[in-house]
Amino acid sequence: MELKGRKVLTIIEDDFEDSELIYPHYRLQEAGADAIIAGPVAEKVYTGKNGVPVKSDAAFHEIEIREFDALLVPGGWAPDKLRRYDAVLDMVRHMMDHDKVIGQICHAGWVLISADVLKGKKVTSTPGIKHDMINAGAEWIDEPVTVDGKLVSSRRPPDLPDYGRELVKAIK
Repeated sequence: MELKGRKVLTIIEDDFEDSELIYPHYRLQEAGADAIIAGPVAEKVYTGKNGVPVKSDAAFHEIEIREFDALLVPGGWAPDKLRRYDAVLDMVRHMMDHDKVIGQICHAGWVLISADVLKGKKVTSTPGIKHDMINAGAEWIDEPVTVDGKLVSSRRPPDLPDYGRELVKAIK
């Protein structure tokens, strides 16, 4: 159990990309991490773009982010909603300021853009937000997964095996 004793928070809103939430969540649990899902409302069922229901464990306002070793932001259309919550942006900034792992995939880069933490970072994302990432000051790289310090980014669902491997390595 290579991640035993590690605590990971995944943030959720409706219209998340199903595989980009489910795959990393279970992969980190499999590695022994305590994986928590938080949304705007605790114990609410959020629905992915493809209809997968996922129930939140906690609400954003209940989270003590300093207790977590990593923060995951799945893609889909949820990031456009997630970046509107000050609590989410504060969590992202806290993790970045304290050199803790942030995992972002696909459209999740929108949340980091809104948190204003990408200047000078090497990242990847879905090509659809490439220019958003560049305009936020990031160096965008077209590869399955990019690691810049504790920031682990990935492009899309076919890259999930590479993303999962690098997340485990970074959290370890």
